[in-house]
Amino acid sequence: MALDPTSSQMSGSSDPNGSLAIHPLRPSERDGFLESLGSAAAAFVRAQGFTAKPHTLALIPGPDGLAGALLGLGDDRSPYAFGSVAAMLPAGQTWHLAEGSYERDDAALGIQLGRYRFGRFRSTNEPAAIIHLPGPTPRADALAAAVCFARDLINTPANVLGPAELADAGADLAARFAQKSIRIVDDALTTGYPALAAVGAGSARPPAVLRFTYGDDPSHPLISLCGKGVCFDSGGYDIKPSAGMLRMKKDMGGAAIVLGVAQAIMALGIPVRLDVRIGCVENSISGHAMRPLDVIRTRSGQTIEIGNTDAEGRMVLADLLTDAADSGPDWLIDFATLTGAARVALGPDLPALFSNDDTLAQTLLDSGSRSHDPLWRLPLWAGYDQWLSSPVADSNTVGSKPMAGAIVAALFLQRFIPPARKWAHVDTYAWNDQTRPGRPDGGEAQALRAAVTAIESFANDATR
Repeated sequence: MALDPTSSQMSGSSDPNGSLAIHPLRPSERDGFLESLGSAAAAFVRAQGFTAKPHTLALIPGPDGLAGALLGLGDDRSPYAFGSVAAMLPAGQTWHLAEGSYERDDAALGIQLGRYRFGRFRSTNEPAAIIHLPGPTPRADALAAAVCFARDLINTPANVLGPAELADAGADLAARFAQKSIRIVDDALTTGYPALAAVGAGSARPPAVLRFTYGDDPSHPLISLCGKGVCFDSGGYDIKPSAGMLRMKKDMGGAAIVLGVAQAIMALGIPVRLDVRIGCVENSISGHAMRPLDVIRTRSGQTIEIGNTDAEGRMVLADLLTDAADSGPDWLIDFATLTGAARVALGPDLPALFSNDDTLAQTLLDSGSRSHDPLWRLPLWAGYDQWLSSPVADSNTVGSKPMAGAIVAALFLQRFIPPARKWAHVDTYAWNDQTRPGRPDGGEAQALRAAVTAIESFANDATR
């Protein structure tokens, strides 16, 4: 899936290796470029109706067939302007990207994200065009690799990726960067993470917490990342309808995004200390499964009444956040496919952001805008907190009113955050419902680039 960058500066229709040039053009640049072609070739391009609108391609004829191609960028300044070029070009041909009015990293990222296909279980996969870039792009390559790693995890079916396999993925990631990981299972899990253990009690595949750290320079900020890793969510006794289960292999998307963020930070060598936790669990139905109205004690000592067994993700995060907060992080960020209410409010493309710290929230929002990976902030509206009251426990897991579900879920999580801790919660869809340039249908690492950019900015400011 990665590009094959080349360090040579290229121009003309082909480089010394015989690849053909792709010329990215804005609409205002089209006529000037066509004047540089021969009249016959220019007429051929015009006959294709090429006006340099975004995601359009025109082929340039040559004496041996093809001489190159034109890629329309329109006014799109995002990486997604390059997200469909690999699919539009003839396969089996090697190409290089000519210089133009675009950012090299944006092009590299967009091409790689657009080339991604989940082919693990296909006997054959369609070949894609090979595209060389005019120079190295290490940052874009690291981000693309992290996104594709997270996409692979989300796309993997639940019969192949269960709690143990998700924990394995986290352990393997840590090992790739020479970091040791800790896997918490069995009695240690039941004692230390009782709410998370209750979620997994109904499954024959036991739950686990996977934790690893990175960086040991005490002058670097400590960033804690927590991810919901529900490998499949049946809803438990409050069972989902069949249509509601069709995408539930993606309910571990928060953990996948956390692992992707960690991979990118380690690959880029961002000067931070990382403290990573993912809760790996399956929400199933059996005689051992938690029931509605059960009361469970959390790691924090608070008790929770199970208002709905399908609100299990917040239970996983409650224990993870309590543990992470005890380490005293400068920033504590969690990612979770937590509520359908967030999708009702913001749709599939905008993860909902909640935070108890305006500076942290604004840094994430600004970073999302810069990296074309947007979030939208929703309020931690204290007036709804009383909806979580329970007559028998410290909290109910769900609100007493059928409104503001994403806000109420975030308020539940906030009960496990000490007031002094700077915390952000990202409620994400982690999925593309349809293929668009740079965003093939299936698992998506939403807010990954925003988080990496925000953490990088925070780290650079802190270490100056």
